[in-house]
Amino acid sequence: MKEYLAYYDIEWYLFQVVNKRFHKDGYLSAFDFFCIVIWKSNRAKSIVARRLLKHGYAHLDEAVRDMTVGLSRQASKRDKLFYLLKSWGFRLPMATAVLTVLYPQDFTVYDIRVCDSLRQFHNLGNLTSFERVWQGYEDFLREVKKAVPEDLCLRDKDRCLWAKSFYGDLTQQITTGFAKAPKELESPS
Repeated sequence: MKEYLAYYDIEWYLFQVVNKRFHKDGYLSAFDFFCIVIWKSNRAKSIVARRLLKHGYAHLDEAVRDMTVGLSRQASKRDKLFYLLKSWGFRLPMATAVLTVLYPQDFTVYDIRVCDSLRQFHNLGNLTSFERVWQGYEDFLREVKKAVPEDLCLRDKDRCLWAKSFYGDLTQQITTGFAKAPKELESPS
């Protein structure tokens, strides 16, 4: 029973177990992959599953293994993002969540709360040109690094910006008695 405790703190599990397993094995299981999906957006898990299976796979384990083996073979950060967006049809928020777990020194999650804290980049996920998405994501990454004190790792900078938005929204909602909810208060990603 004690082994289930690892799943209670999903972020710990992702960055301490899934990340290491991916770099050791070169791929992920469907279980570990869907832990990333659920961490980013629980409501998207069935959409992501359908997206993977429509590539001609009968089982998610097979699709996830092939997708993550392919991801591990991509040479550059740009190639990794291109691969998830264009070869597998992921949206920018989910693609960057996957990449953040697997390559946390190179990627951060593209998230509306972080965009709110930065006061920019809100439409980056809607761009259709990959070159524009890539340039915008590099700008987003640069601004995340710049917006938070340098003594924190990239993941903690992301957390700080997410938490700043969460704090502001909850404070405002308490002040108004939850009469106007600017955003749903959901778990961090």
